[in-house]
Amino acid sequence: MTRRGGERRKSGQNRRRTNPEPKPEKIQTDRHAKPHHTAEIRRLLEGIGTPPPSPFKPDPFQLEALAALEFEDVLVTAPTGSGKTWIAREEIKRLLEQKRRAWYTTPLKALTNSKYQEFIAEFGAERVGILTGDRKENSDAPLIVGTTEIYRNQLFDSLRGGGEVNADLVVLDEAHYLADEDRGHVWEEAIILTPPRIRLLLLSATIGNAVEFAAWIEEVRGVRCGVIPGPQKRPVPLRSAVLLPDKRLLPLLNDKGQLNPEIAQLIERNRDEREQSRYRRRF
Repeated sequence: MTRRGGERRKSGQNRRRTNPEPKPEKIQTDRHAKPHHTAEIRRLLEGIGTPPPSPFKPDPFQLEALAALEFEDVLVTAPTGSGKTWIAREEIKRLLEQKRRAWYTTPLKALTNSKYQEFIAEFGAERVGILTGDRKENSDAPLIVGTTEIYRNQLFDSLRGGGEVNADLVVLDEAHYLADEDRGHVWEEAIILTPPRIRLLLLSATIGNAVEFAAWIEEVRGVRCGVIPGPQKRPVPLRSAVLLPDKRLLPLLNDKGQLNPEIAQLIERNRDEREQSRYRRRF
């Protein structure tokens, strides 16, 4: 019986060896294969890269904003990448050289941290502090980078007898957040409560009613607010594309500014597949 059982086990082992389960085939891919670039893609990628170094020359709107800050609040409306932060940096530099102080506010902690590192590289770590809900470093520095909420809270503390906000300039980056349904009141309160002796520099790329906005600032602060518009177009244009699962890159728009027909077909096909899948699940 032992022998027969052993024979059975041996026979079963032979059967398993003679009928192995099929192994999945490995998909061979060539990591070094060069993508096929169509004329559309070549146009999309043309000119992308680091431009050759050249001497910096401020735009007229940047110089105009700096001159206006000597006498009034300033609202700068200019597309992203056109150099709004340069205006703030140059004015802060001038104030620090005169042993004066400044605040730079942003709506996001990530942006605040980024500006903090940028200003440390520009002015030195000993002259820059940061105040957010998570970080409090070098809070006695002549330049403080913080979220707008923290700056607004300092204004409230000042009203309660906590001492004046020690600043000669306050930069409100992304000033269009005033229109935000949930957080806009923070910017409104910051503008209203900032003492008139403190100069305001407001930066935004998306304010459409700049003149009306500036008139409101003048009304609530009693200080003239000039509007400095920047260039109408982005200095660095946006180019949109879609990366497909097969690693092809397709321009989002065709030469006429319309949705790429191949992308439109993919969207339609995907919609049909979802509809068929829902139909099969129902029945």
